This record gives sequence, C-alpha cells and structure tokens, in this order.
Amino acid sequence: MARIVVITHEHDKFQSGRDILLRPNSPYMLFDVLAELKRRGHSVRIEQGPARTHSADIAVLHVDATITPADYLDYAQGFPLCLNVGTADISKRRVSGALVNQGDAWQGPVIVKSNLNNQGIPERFLNRRAERAGKPPPFPGVPTLQPYEIYGSLGDVPDGVFERDDLVVDKFIPEKEPDGFAARFWVFCGESERCTRYVSPNALVKASETIRREPVPVPDEMRELRRELGFNYGKFDFVMHEGRAVLLDANKTPGRPKNLVKMFAAGASHLADGFEGLIRQFG
Repeated sequence: MARIVVITHEHDKFQSGRDILLRPNSPYMLFDVLAELKRRGHSVRIEQGPARTHSADIAVLHVDATITPADYLDYAQGFPLCLNVGTADISKRRVSGALVNQGDAWQGPVIVKSNLNNQGIPERFLNRRAERAGKPPPFPGVPTLQPYEIYGSLGDVPDGVFERDDLVVDKFIPEKEPDGFAARFWVFCGESERCTRYVSPNALVKASETIRREPVPVPDEMRELRRELGFNYGKFDFVMHEGRAVLLDANKTPGRPKNLVKMFAAGASHLADGFEGLIRQFG
C-alpha cells in the first residue's frame, strides 16, 4: 500500500474535518478518488503548503491557482513521484487552442475571457483566506472579476482589450445543436478516463447546466496535448470544430458540482484504478 500526500495551497480548504472518509464535503473531484484509495488501504495525508518532510511514496500537486508558486514546485519535486508537477501554468494563453489576435482573419464570433483559470476566482479565495489569517495575499494584483463577453466579430471587441495582459480573446466555437450548444469534458487519472459531451441551453456550456449528456471518444489531439502539458490527472474542456478537436480549458484541480456530486462520486473508483496504475508504473 502506498503513502500518498496531497500538496494544497496553505490557505486552501481542501476538506472540512480531518478524516477524508467521514466528511465527504470537499469542493474537489480528487476528494472522492482519495476516499476510494483510502478504502483500499492506502494512506492519505493533506499537506497545506510546503513542508520539510518528503515522507510519502507518491505526491499530488493540487494547488488551485493558475500559476503554481515556485516554492510549491520545489517542494513537489523532492518526492520520488509527484503527479501534475508539470502543470505549473494553466493560463489561457498557454493552453487554449482557440486564441485569436487583433488583425487575424477569423470572421466568426469571439469571446473575451480572463487569462486566469476560472476567472481568477481561486486566487481571490486564497487571498481572502490569507487576509483573514493576518498574512499577505499570495496572489496580489488579481484583476477585478469580469464576466465572459461574447461579440459577433473581432471588430466588435472593445478598444484596449488586446493590450491587457489579464484578458484573452478566443474564437467562440461551441458545437451547435437544435436545442442549444455542446462542449466536451474529458476527465482522466493515469489510464482511467471518461469523456462526455454535454448539451446545454446556454451558449457557455457547464456540466451542471445541461439538457443531456453522452459518452464520446477522446481525440488523438487531446491525448497529445495532455502529454505536452504534463497532466497525470485533471480535466480538459474541448469542442470539435471543422473536424478537429480544439482545447478551450485545462484544469489541474477539477471540482465536483453540487448537483452532480453523486455522479462524480460514482466514477471515483474508476479514476482510483488509474491512480493505482500510476503508482505501479512509476513505483
């Protein structure tokens, strides 16, 4: 049995309570996977912030921020095996396959997004918790929360957007359906995976707001991008556009939507199989 340590930000609240089996109320999908691994006899420890010890067989770098701070990376690299140590930067400018620049030939609609993952909400959360603890904010200067905006063309994008470091402009290319829009979400841990196409009445497709869903295959382009971006565990959001897969977002700390907790928990055993496969592969 393996000794597993999960490295979270010192101000993150990965779970409430100390026992990962007794209080299943974490906002993160990894929680369910860890609970299953603990049921199988593995030991699990949550390490909030870099520590001095590396007493574990395998670590998971689970810092919920777009850019992982250097001291967390240094600490993670001291373990014999650390999952997702290559995922230090998941900014839109690094991961998005739909980026467009001013003056590009793209004629379709576009969407203006935050360069930070999830609009920078995780960074704001960590800053608030640091402030309550009387410590300096770990992510100073996080831009003001700004909702995503869709425009009919590049020419409609307001002046100044392309000059801002905190914003990006993407092609707006959801898969259109008669009753809405679709996007695909690929969740994986090692060799275990599930890939689902969700249809939503909303142009911005979220798994928690869908009309229907169906399993779909994982395109080779996504598997290659996963290798390039260094993901052992996580979630990719993508669409099929003009016959090819286009990555929109990559998440190294995927959540578990409140209205889909049972569904995500049901898939935890399969992802735990993939986790154990990684232990065997690199152990």
